[in-house]
Amino acid sequence: MTRPAVSDPNPTWWRQAAVYQIYPRSFADTTGDGLGDLPGVTAHMNYLSALGIDAIWLSPFYPSALADGGYDVDDYRDVDPRLGTLADFDALVAAAHDAGIRVIVDIVPNHSSDRHAWFQAALAAAPGSPERARYHFLDGLGADGELPPSDWISHFGGGAWTRVIEQRGPNAGRPGQWYLHLFAKEQPDFNWDNPEVREDFHTTLRFWADRGVDGFRVDVAHALAKDMALPLRSKTILDIEVDDGTDPLFDRDAVHDIFAGWRRVLNEYDPPKAAVAEAWVPFTNRRLKYARPTELGQAFNFDLLQAPFDAVEFRAIAEKCLVEADASGASSTWVFSNHDVVRHPSRYAVDGVSTREEMEAWLMSGGTVPPADLERGLRRARAATLFMLGLPGSAYLFQGEELGLFEVADLPEDALADPTWFRSNHRVKGRDGCRVPLPWDATAANFGFGGPPWLPQPDWFAHKAASVQDGAAGSTLEMYRAALSWRRKLQAEESLAWVSEPAATVSRYRRPNGWEVITNFGKAPAALPSDVVLAKVVLSSGEPAASLIPGETTYWLAP
Repeated sequence: MTRPAVSDPNPTWWRQAAVYQIYPRSFADTTGDGLGDLPGVTAHMNYLSALGIDAIWLSPFYPSALADGGYDVDDYRDVDPRLGTLADFDALVAAAHDAGIRVIVDIVPNHSSDRHAWFQAALAAAPGSPERARYHFLDGLGADGELPPSDWISHFGGGAWTRVIEQRGPNAGRPGQWYLHLFAKEQPDFNWDNPEVREDFHTTLRFWADRGVDGFRVDVAHALAKDMALPLRSKTILDIEVDDGTDPLFDRDAVHDIFAGWRRVLNEYDPPKAAVAEAWVPFTNRRLKYARPTELGQAFNFDLLQAPFDAVEFRAIAEKCLVEADASGASSTWVFSNHDVVRHPSRYAVDGVSTREEMEAWLMSGGTVPPADLERGLRRARAATLFMLGLPGSAYLFQGEELGLFEVADLPEDALADPTWFRSNHRVKGRDGCRVPLPWDATAANFGFGGPPWLPQPDWFAHKAASVQDGAAGSTLEMYRAALSWRRKLQAEESLAWVSEPAATVSRYRRPNGWEVITNFGKAPAALPSDVVLAKVVLSSGEPAASLIPGETTYWLAP
């Protein structure tokens, strides 16, 4: 379906957009160095246009040592030279806009890289200096400051504090203060109580907005404000423990003043720039605050991502999230896979594995214990995707899910790059399995990705390559293309009505224009409702059957 170039100012384009996440280092490599790059994205713009998405979200492409896959940023207003140049970025934006595709970029405000100019200046400065005030530097506990300032732990394992060797002052050459890093030690946390930090990020937002960016995805949005009053409160777990904004590290009330400032910057543009918060906040009354029109405007809900393939749970989540979105003035967001989680066809392929710890154990077994029923996993994933794409709100897709890619659970240990693997003493594999570079061409070297990829591709990628699925009836790629095309044609007001009963295995909802979505979450085929005419089925995640809907299958019915 041909779409006009992005030219008319539509301030609400994001409300029901289909957004495709690109992890640039794993998308397409044009230089042969094994790292995907920005020209690789531009070179595949026709593919993205044919897929039918409304926007792309670029994970970090900034200069980085890759201590955390690019989320350790050296310079927020430049491009990693291995991935291209600012001119390459401008060419990407222009090509996307010409294709009718908007561009969202990732902003990482909780922490910088330890190679960032500010942090290097902080290391060279004395305790108590303005340079150190941009981060969280504190004296240690114990007789000689040899103990960290608190018991806080890192998301990637180990403590959240690292001690520095002082370069100036009376302690030069000796261990001195400690700095906070909620993630890897190469990712020191910014001090968002510092006005200089706030203004610098306003400058960064304007820098990319002035280059034509349409929106921003805000990494770890719930962690910016911290209670650093001494003595530091104890917190030995990473979960948010209270729903009143008083947790010492996460979802504090003060964070909303920060994002109100961001909204003022984003509203300087016509149309205003969009933003979506990555805020892992378990409390509905808290999460919707990030999505208010006076703040970022939208926030991810990860409820479906964390749910089993189950009719009752999917319906309850959809109902809850739509109410939540309405209360915030935003639209809901739906997501099954991204760069941080096991791909959903693999999650659905393993029965009895639901918790994060169970999934980590499954990965450590190389994806063999318990065994995965990959055929069933993909069948469920296709059905779940059509269930989700029919819902009102925006849909976030992760590169490769349109090919039906599974998690690469058996990556060799010497190839693993995720900091979780190293900081857990090789007890947790981490997220590399969903980041393996894409297979474009089944017969080309490295499956058409480019140079030898930075993570090895499995042989089974040949059967999933875009070249194999392009034009193949029933392929996952063609299902996604058809779904996104029909979604654009059938787009309706942001509401739905449930036709099925809450506990029904066959779930059915109707959009205001008469578009219907019917999903059989059970294993066995089910009779079609008597008022459904099979001829009205315009899309199916599986093979349609007369008077039946096969198990683990979704139908779309046109008005």
